[in-house]
Amino acid sequence: MSILLQPIGIIHSPFTDPQSMPIQPISENSAAGTVEVFTEYAAGLKDLGGFSHIILLYHFHRSRAYSLSVTPFLDTEARGLFATRAPSRPNPIGLSLVRLAGIDGCRLRIENIDVLDGTPLLDIKPHVPEFDCAPGARIGWLEKTAGKMRRKVADGRFS
Repeated sequence: MSILLQPIGIIHSPFTDPQSMPIQPISENSAAGTVEVFTEYAAGLKDLGGFSHIILLYHFHRSRAYSLSVTPFLDTEARGLFATRAPSRPNPIGLSLVRLAGIDGCRLRIENIDVLDGTPLLDIKPHVPEFDCAPGARIGWLEKTAGKMRRKVADGRFS
């Protein structure tokens, strides 16, 4: 089976180098940015302005070869790739939950971005806390890193 995806826009951020950028949107180093949605998809933005947060799905366009065992940014122990959010993946798809600050035509003003400038946007979904929250969720090996995520930045290990 082959799957073909086409970008629906481009994500713009102040991050031009994978080194030292935030590793998650909740990072103290995350920033404001914009999402440029291509004109042919503009009609799909109708009613999005009523949401405070959106989920961006994007292509890790600078991702290289992957390994099924990685040492994630928040750990020193090798973990299974699918138990991490490492950007080097068989299908290099990323997701970020960002705050929607406003919409100007085909341009979304966003906050808390952790994505490289020029990243191809694959999809936008509204964040719905009732759908997207799992009460009692466990976070596996990440439990020992609670609180460290906000200060951690990328170090180039996946570049």
